[in-house]
Amino acid sequence: MANILVVDDEMGIRELLNEILSDEGHTVYSAESAIQARTIREQMRPDLVLLDIWMPDTDGITLLKEWSKSGQLTMPVVMMSGHATIDTAVEATRIGAMNFLEKPIALQKLLKTVNKALEKSLKRPEPEDALAANGAYSPGQLKTGVALDAAASATSGQPELELISGIAKSYFDLPLREARDLFEKAYFENQMQIMGGSMTKISEFTGLERTHLYRKLKALGIDTSRNKGD
Repeated sequence: MANILVVDDEMGIRELLNEILSDEGHTVYSAESAIQARTIREQMRPDLVLLDIWMPDTDGITLLKEWSKSGQLTMPVVMMSGHATIDTAVEATRIGAMNFLEKPIALQKLLKTVNKALEKSLKRPEPEDALAANGAYSPGQLKTGVALDAAASATSGQPELELISGIAKSYFDLPLREARDLFEKAYFENQMQIMGGSMTKISEFTGLERTHLYRKLKALGIDTSRNKGD
């Protein structure tokens, strides 16, 4: 069984997850804030973290970034929220989150997500593995888990889309145009980051003429002022 850290400022959520996961044989640690989460993560080295996005002191995305930058994202992290957007899911994915649970959390969905995350955690290689040795990624990148997930996706041809799809389903009830605009905004923001803001590269990759591309980004409310201008 595994050590699982639940980070949520709502006592009811912490108690519910503690009860469910303890019944499954796991050891559960609870934190009501990012401050407590940092301490428990350092002392207990959990196998999995269930991390709420919206918290009063330091939100979950900020804490996830902190762990990623400091090389402490050595365990799978599943984000939780009842008010997340597709943009938030995309950002969490970029940082290294493995999956997303939408509140109220369904029991079967929780158990399935936890089991899958723990299976992946056990298979996660150490930073000194062949990828680092071959120079494909630095040990620092491997420690964050981002490079490992990217490498697995590249070899399997099946990218990790579960975190995004968990939120995307909530847009199925939206009018087509509104749902499409939300997807396109997330898509182009992702391309902006991947291409380093290069309009030329984005234009070539998407097949959109530059003038059309600028108009599209402006219509979607995407800031292009920091692009490379090439």
